[in-house]
Amino acid sequence: MTVAEIISACIKGSPKGQRELVRRYAPMLMTVSRRYALAHYGAQDILQDSFIRIFKAINQYDDSRGSFEGWMRKITINTALQAIKKNRLKTNNLESDEIKVTSVDPDIYQKLNAEELLELIKELPEKYRLVFNLNCVEGYSHKEIAQLLEIEEASSRSNLSRAKSLLRKKILANKEHMSWVRTG
Repeated sequence: MTVAEIISACIKGSPKGQRELVRRYAPMLMTVSRRYALAHYGAQDILQDSFIRIFKAINQYDDSRGSFEGWMRKITINTALQAIKKNRLKTNNLESDEIKVTSVDPDIYQKLNAEELLELIKELPEKYRLVFNLNCVEGYSHKEIAQLLEIEEASSRSNLSRAKSLLRKKILANKEHMSWVRTG
């Protein structure tokens, strides 16, 4: 089935079309979900809620405004952010003087595999993790992030800077456990 045929089938409520959409796009959307959820089951919940929203809104998709994959990614990101807001008990606050900026060899980032990097990102405090994912992975501007998270643009920039500093610190702290990092 082509993308247009899948969309058309889903608009008509066809189970076959819905199965094909899930089969084709679930892996990509699960990757997006995993960046925002701390646990695998949380990512599965985000993914399921995203597909429900996609099926409900599929008749509103307009291919002149962007790709179908991009449209679904945006729904998944918004679903993840709403889930985080809903489940937020308290925010992790770090004082700025707790963060020490350390220099890291840029090659270290290239040697991290995707799973190692994902695990380090998951260890970041929520507000830093969200801004890091939205800016560095998804490509959102600080203005867009500020609107999505209902924060100031300056807070978005500050949180990104702190996220990067904490990631550098975590990489250096964990380098003895990572066989690919040269010591000495």
